[in-house]
Amino acid sequence: MRWQGGRRSSNIEDRRGTGVGRPLAIGGGVTTLVVALLVLLLGGDPSVLLSGDPQAPSGGVGGSGRPVDPAQAQLEDFVSVILADTEDTWPRLLEPLGVRYVEPRLVLFSDAVESSCGFQQSAVGPFYCPLDQRVYLDLGFFRELDRRFGAPGDFAQAYVVAHEVGHHVQNLLGISERVHSQRGRTSRAQANALSVLQELQADCFAGIWAHHAQRQRQILEQGDVEEGLRAASAIGDDTLQRRASGHVVPESFTHGSSAQRVEWFRRGLKQGTVEACDTFRGAE
Repeated sequence: MRWQGGRRSSNIEDRRGTGVGRPLAIGGGVTTLVVALLVLLLGGDPSVLLSGDPQAPSGGVGGSGRPVDPAQAQLEDFVSVILADTEDTWPRLLEPLGVRYVEPRLVLFSDAVESSCGFQQSAVGPFYCPLDQRVYLDLGFFRELDRRFGAPGDFAQAYVVAHEVGHHVQNLLGISERVHSQRGRTSRAQANALSVLQELQADCFAGIWAHHAQRQRQILEQGDVEEGLRAASAIGDDTLQRRASGHVVPESFTHGSSAQRVEWFRRGLKQGTVEACDTFRGAE
């Protein structure tokens, strides 16, 4: 990607290495990270999975108390540029829909963090909390995306950020609230199906960002699109379940199959419109 000359966002909060003030649950570390990623990778609204108080204050701190790895400095810079690029993309797309784009904040943390959606470990992967309009990211996730899930490259990493920002767009459009309300009135299988539709739409919204970033700022290089598609495929529910247990249980999907994630990311990338990303059409 041609990102080095991009604008840096001012909406980055660095909570790495500051200590959480409460013990981590069930160990932590790479093993826990990989196991939990199979359950909640790129999760949209973690509040439906949390037992903590959803009204907890958003000013908590995260991290292990250890010094921040200086090797993450370039990744921090990269994430800041991608976030800024989403800030430059979404306002003009939402304005015709009568929606004012409110810029989300992106919280960098290490090991664990307190959000308004509750206390979370890095094990959950990147997540968006609609209650405080923040994206939470442990940069170590990118290493796992490369080494364990076979999805290397800066555009794969940009896709992760753009997907979580996609959940923020859903929040601004009122989609997240509607899905949350519907999930509470349905069976578990139906609730899972709604989660899949929400995740696939966030994939499509990530494609919308890439479409406009390329058309307006020419950020893509040869092979970048393939990186994004590879990342979308690597984190499909069927791929993750097959890797974890050797078999696939479609009714338990919460994020969509590899083919679905690739399809909807590609659709947003090709068409670049919010209307093209209506995964809920005909689902009621």
